[in-house]
Amino acid sequence: MFSHVTVAIYFVYVCLGLIGLGIALLFYMKIKHLKMLKMKEHYRLKHQDYFKFIQSHLHENSELPVPPGKLAPLERRVIQDKLAELIEQFKGELRNRLVELCERAGFVKDEMDQLESLFFGRRVEAAYRLGNMRAHEAVPRLLQMLRKQKYSPLTIILGRAIAKAAKQEDQLKEMLTLMLRHGKPIHNLAADVLLETDLDSSKLLLQFLEDGNPDFVKVALVAMWGQAVPEVIPALDKLVGAEEKDVRAEAVKLYLSSNPVLKDETIKQLMSDNNWEVRAAIAKSLGSLHAAGSIPLLRNAMRDENWWVRNNSAESLAKLGETGFEILCETALRGSGVERETALFHIEKVMSEGADHHAVDQMVSFNKKRLLYDRYFGVTERKPVRKVAAVGGDYSA
Repeated sequence: MFSHVTVAIYFVYVCLGLIGLGIALLFYMKIKHLKMLKMKEHYRLKHQDYFKFIQSHLHENSELPVPPGKLAPLERRVIQDKLAELIEQFKGELRNRLVELCERAGFVKDEMDQLESLFFGRRVEAAYRLGNMRAHEAVPRLLQMLRKQKYSPLTIILGRAIAKAAKQEDQLKEMLTLMLRHGKPIHNLAADVLLETDLDSSKLLLQFLEDGNPDFVKVALVAMWGQAVPEVIPALDKLVGAEEKDVRAEAVKLYLSSNPVLKDETIKQLMSDNNWEVRAAIAKSLGSLHAAGSIPLLRNAMRDENWWVRNNSAESLAKLGETGFEILCETALRGSGVERETALFHIEKVMSEGADHHAVDQMVSFNKKRLLYDRYFGVTERKPVRKVAAVGGDYSA
């Protein structure tokens, strides 16, 4: 029994020692980190004149000078990070001059050497920095790493670095293939990575839209949001009838965002699509397109099983003038179930927003809708309430 107690006491002492050692290590790491931050700030201030000189001479034809003097490793890292920051801020020839400066200063070679490091963290940092410096000579090695890499956060880091540094379209295509081969739903992330490239994005998007690989098509569709690329509209027109549901849905939403002139037969076909996202997208667009001829289709769509389709249909009817609003009133009065609830919600929404209209044409339109509202639901009589100021005391007697 005594020996067990002794062992327990020694075990507690060992645990306390390990805890103390851990706390000491944390303090050491914290102090070291603060010291490094202080040194970085010192180096930034030390080379402030150099950074200003580089920025002020970017537009000149003369060769930009490499950092002066013999530099400590941390000092080189501070300068490298500042140049990488400038590279992100500029485009075209100015960016190329900064990239060439990083190569002459030896920053690219240093990071290329780090790609062969035995430490995983150093390889990750090197890939990230090479991408920021647009080091095109590192792309083959980065692609090699991506081929051997299982799906992980490093996959995205490598893909983004390749996209930034690639000078050939084949390299981007291989990068996307390697990123998407794992079957992960990362098409939005892959599109964001793809748009980091300095290559012509409109040409790339058109190629990917017409590619036989559905993953490429999905990435291109996502990447096109916010991109004004008129050349891809014919390709979108074809994808509206694609077999894959998600491809067709994205193509329809993107195609409708370009404000096309839709034929009645096309509208009818899209409103009966078996994908609710397609039906919801076309229902929402019909109000913005002022397609008054589609009112019967929108009325029928208010019975749809999907909430988004019903809601978008009612919202579009509310935008289609007095005729669309009257259909909502009829549905609210004579309809049943979910269609009636949807119609009532959007009717009340229109009536509540009417007081905010100040333009003459908007006021006239609202007054017409109010007359329709009163015809279907009757005039609500509102008696004025006289407000009496509150006086202290009890006068009930």
